[in-house]
Amino acid sequence: MRKSLTAMNKSSYFAALLCVTVVGCGRADLEAIELSNQADKDKSANLDAAISKYEQACQLDPKNFRITYKLGQAYVQKEKWDAAATTMAKASKLAPTFANFKLWQGIALARQVTKAVPGATWADAKAPLEESVKLDPNLAEGHFELADVLLHLDDEAGAIASYGRAIAARPDKAEYYAPLADLYKRLGFLDQAEAVLKEGLSFAKPEDKNTFVLQTHLGDTYDRKAQPGPALVAYEAARKSCGDCKEPGQGIAFFNLGVAYAHAGKKGEAVAQLQSFNRMICKTGSGARYAAQCSQAMQITSGMGETLK
Repeated sequence: MRKSLTAMNKSSYFAALLCVTVVGCGRADLEAIELSNQADKDKSANLDAAISKYEQACQLDPKNFRITYKLGQAYVQKEKWDAAATTMAKASKLAPTFANFKLWQGIALARQVTKAVPGATWADAKAPLEESVKLDPNLAEGHFELADVLLHLDDEAGAIASYGRAIAARPDKAEYYAPLADLYKRLGFLDQAEAVLKEGLSFAKPEDKNTFVLQTHLGDTYDRKAQPGPALVAYEAARKSCGDCKEPGQGIAFFNLGVAYAHAGKKGEAVAQLQSFNRMICKTGSGARYAAQCSQAMQITSGMGETLK
């Protein structure tokens, strides 16, 4: 398994040089570094082979926190959440000041809950995520993931604060805004929801999926505020942003816009959008999920003297 230093790739060479001159590593440590570098190359084409090499490398050098972290990331990519959580916990124990290690330990624990792994709890995920943002208060992803966990633990005030910290750390991440706005809506804070959505839209690109989500939430916010004019504008923007709207969840754009046109007295436009919704959603396997909207679409078109086809 051993190779001369000249036969190693460049990154392996310098890692080995550092290992020998600074740390004082042995043969097993060098072999671990070489295996880890081989795994780095394998990861995109053969994740299972990469995991096997990372595992071997960790056995050879169990104190190398960088290799342990790489193995944890490979488990994350494989969505082996139990192994990912355990491995990230080991990496964190080896390097307790590294915020990312705690972050991914918490994320892996949270994903176990969403996957209904027996015994997994939101409370288990909370602690490492809290630790991650203590280690790095500017770790936006840590704040965002913690907010989701706190929300599941019915700590709505804590979730609002954590979402806000995530946005403050990375205001350019448009995807951070919709969950906070949705929470504000559900709590009845519509002005706050509107402000958050407008701020998010200032960072979202016109035709990306975040624009669709944010504009859809904005339209709903205006609906709740009994402001049909601005709601129609937001729903039109949402419909435009999703193009053919064939991605999961985007078909609702036709329904929202059809209802908004109906409220505005624009019969032709309303019927056209609701017909599209009927064909794309109600007559497909998605119909059961949107049963209430399909029924409402039928009632609206019938009230206008039309029939859904």
